[in-house]
Amino acid sequence: METRSILREGTPAMRILMFGRGVIATIYGRVLQTAGHDVEFYVRPGRVAEYGDMVQVDVIDGRHKPFGRRIRESYRTTLRESLDETDGFDLIVLSVGHHHLAEAAAFLAPRLGKAMVLVLGNVWAEPLTAVAPLPSDRVVFGFPLAGGGYGDDGVLRGAMMPSVIIGTTGASPRPQEQEIFTAFRQAGLTARQQKDMRGWLWLHFIADAGMFNQALRSGSLANMIGDRRAFRDAFLTTRELIPVLTARGVDLGQHRMAMLPYRHPLLAATMIAWATRLIPIAQRSLAAHTDPHAAEARAVLDDTMSEAHRLRIPTPRLDR
Repeated sequence: METRSILREGTPAMRILMFGRGVIATIYGRVLQTAGHDVEFYVRPGRVAEYGDMVQVDVIDGRHKPFGRRIRESYRTTLRESLDETDGFDLIVLSVGHHHLAEAAAFLAPRLGKAMVLVLGNVWAEPLTAVAPLPSDRVVFGFPLAGGGYGDDGVLRGAMMPSVIIGTTGASPRPQEQEIFTAFRQAGLTARQQKDMRGWLWLHFIADAGMFNQALRSGSLANMIGDRRAFRDAFLTTRELIPVLTARGVDLGQHRMAMLPYRHPLLAATMIAWATRLIPIAQRSLAAHTDPHAAEARAVLDDTMSEAHRLRIPTPRLDR
């Protein structure tokens, strides 16, 4: 009979599979494991020997206020190269580039067992369509408030804010959604409920398009650190994309706080430029992104432009 460890709160630990050993999977896998959950990482065949069982992290951990604490340590990971429906995972955390979601979902669908899937990252299609054929009642959409990158030395340098966004299908979380909220809270993170996750994901997607578009002009996201003009231009590019969301039926009234940088781009740019220059946790995620032609960045730009053109919405800043 399978036995489960008990967390300090008296609740059973979850068996959690992180899909891949990328930046987001590693940052959140580490804190979930430290909280007492049983965490493993699925990697492609051959990667166990390549990666080894240790990963070095250099992370600004936002759970330690006011501006986070730098954590430098070697973190032991449990890697696996196979997955079967009988493996008994409670939760699979899926964080891949949005252009790889369909492939990952097709791989996971026959191997889910009883697991829920938490999709953490960008989505531009209708969310459930993006991860078909996963069963709709087994999928929760969220978004990581963390980022960074692996250096040539193999060290993961990044930052993690003290919260994570989790979408719900109703006014209050379903029992399966509540288990996910609880797991992140046990890891010391605030799980922020987002009732209109579809609209929030699409708003974040065009926000990324504005940033990636400016990164091409600045040379990289890292080069934007402290640059008020670069952030202002990124916000102006996103602002011209807002009609795309309106045409897709997003109720922007539900996202007033998230819309503020695009309504007041100069003020927001001034504040963010200051923060990225002086506050390590704000600076770290951008600092790791030195390649403006990264695959996910190019896919975000291409897919945003394609949708705007399909809807016949002019995007002069993005086009040029």
